[in-house]
Amino acid sequence: MLSGLLIVLLPLLLGYLVRVRSTRLLNLINRAVNGSVYLILLFMGVSLAGLENLSSQLSRLGGNALLLFSITTVLNLGALWWLSRRVALKAGGSPVVENAPTSKLAAMQGSLMLVGVVAGGVAVGLLLGPLIGEALFTTADWLAEWVLYALLMLIGCQLRNSGMPLKQILLNRLGLAIAVTLALSSLLAGLLAAPLLSLSWNEGLAMASGFGWYSLSAILIGDQLGPLMGGVAFFNDLTRELLAFILIPLVIHRHTALAIGYGGATSMDFTLPVIQQHGGVACVPIAVVSGFILSLLSPPLILFFLSLSG
Repeated sequence: MLSGLLIVLLPLLLGYLVRVRSTRLLNLINRAVNGSVYLILLFMGVSLAGLENLSSQLSRLGGNALLLFSITTVLNLGALWWLSRRVALKAGGSPVVENAPTSKLAAMQGSLMLVGVVAGGVAVGLLLGPLIGEALFTTADWLAEWVLYALLMLIGCQLRNSGMPLKQILLNRLGLAIAVTLALSSLLAGLLAAPLLSLSWNEGLAMASGFGWYSLSAILIGDQLGPLMGGVAFFNDLTRELLAFILIPLVIHRHTALAIGYGGATSMDFTLPVIQQHGGVACVPIAVVSGFILSLLSPPLILFFLSLSG
């Protein structure tokens, strides 16, 4: 039952064992991670094009993603609002970052580009599918699987060399509290959404375990449950990030924990400049710790829940 879990976790663990001291090599690894994500999402788009009755399937994908996103957002915001009322955490009073994105559109540019990559993959599949046949979609699935293994190894290496000691993570109580609150409320949302999405309880939990890490959740879910559910996971987690860009400036001064936590795993990277710009540098360590914990939790949780189907 756990063989699939071990096969996919192995490259993650192997990557985590690699210590990198060269800044140049770390930059190369970061670029390789980004490139791998684009490749896999392109292949996911090609696989989506191979689905029968594509238009109705895409309609179903959008409806399921909206349903999962709505339930998750309501529970996340409720739980984080409750936490915000109980912790002494206020934004402001610190210098803001100088090079942060100057508009929401600029901050969202990278996220929207990923949507374009998936759409490009669908276009490639529709154009080449009639010419090459089923071999195109089989090859796309095979390539996506092997790029996934390479990506997991690179991600493990990134986490090991992120500069976040375990002691520093565990001692940051606010970051830990925000991460746990976000994770538990998301898992509850997955349980509630599972029957509405015609999924088993463990598949619902897996769908909810991306915590905003849309590139990884789409890849892992798609590998096990097919490109349709991979697309649902992708758009569910991507929409979280897009809403976070809008939500953070509006609520960070009144409900700081909510603003930091809602971005999930992206609080340590993509939404971090927005948090720092509007909340000040005092919010940065909390956001990084919260995002880092959720990034550590997401891959093993997704893989564990999916392995229960076997």
